[in-house]
Amino acid sequence: MEIKKYFSAADIILCMGAMLLLFSCKKDTVNTTTTLPVVEAYLMPGHIISVKLYLQKELTDTSKYGGPITGQQLAISDGSTNVTLTESAKGVYTYSDTTFLKTGKTYSLTFKYLGNTVTAKSTMPAKPLNFATQYASVTYTKTSTGPNSVQDTLNRFTWSNPDSLNHVLVFKNADGIAFALSARGNETTSDFELNTDQRSVLYATPNIFPYYGHYTVILLRVNQEYIDLLKSNTSRSTSQNLVNTPTNVVNGFGIFTAMQADTVKFDLL
Repeated sequence: MEIKKYFSAADIILCMGAMLLLFSCKKDTVNTTTTLPVVEAYLMPGHIISVKLYLQKELTDTSKYGGPITGQQLAISDGSTNVTLTESAKGVYTYSDTTFLKTGKTYSLTFKYLGNTVTAKSTMPAKPLNFATQYASVTYTKTSTGPNSVQDTLNRFTWSNPDSLNHVLVFKNADGIAFALSARGNETTSDFELNTDQRSVLYATPNIFPYYGHYTVILLRVNQEYIDLLKSNTSRSTSQNLVNTPTNVVNGFGIFTAMQADTVKFDLL
């Protein structure tokens, strides 16, 4: 199914801001890594390129990101064409030609920062195929509770994946936190993201949904650098191992990655 609505990369990537908080924190080591920039970029065909640059921040800093890094000259190459990004806001560098990003191309980011050449690269995967939902709408009434309760399958989401490629499912709830499905709904956000572990199906049970509502379900075909960061964030309960946070940025931290998406609708009523 084709995407029915225009989504920005920021709309689609729900959890990356939280994951990149790990990069934003200043490392507790005595070396020059604290001067390295944090890069955040998600490339998607049909969308403008947007690269955020910001400083690492102290662990005690409660802001979401470190300060923006301004005045830099960023370039991206697809192997044959080089394009220059423009700073459209403080620390945000963009390129507006939406035809530049294409399936199968490898994109390389390059810029100089404090005497270091910062680089990163990612290959644009193909668009997901045959994404479908078994049901467009399900009415759910909770009949049992507790850790030993049997969880019924509410819905099944399927897609083609003969080569066991990486996919992530993003659930965006248009109703927000208005209708909690369980007590867990009072402790979490309405939008969430699931790693499909290279499978071609997700059996959706009530325990993955914190809220009732009208969901846009986005299937992202992603690269390994995205999965590495997602797994790293999921496995961390403290900030003690920040140095080990994965990154595909040379002479920097953060992520520069490419992905493609398809979308279906699902109502949990």
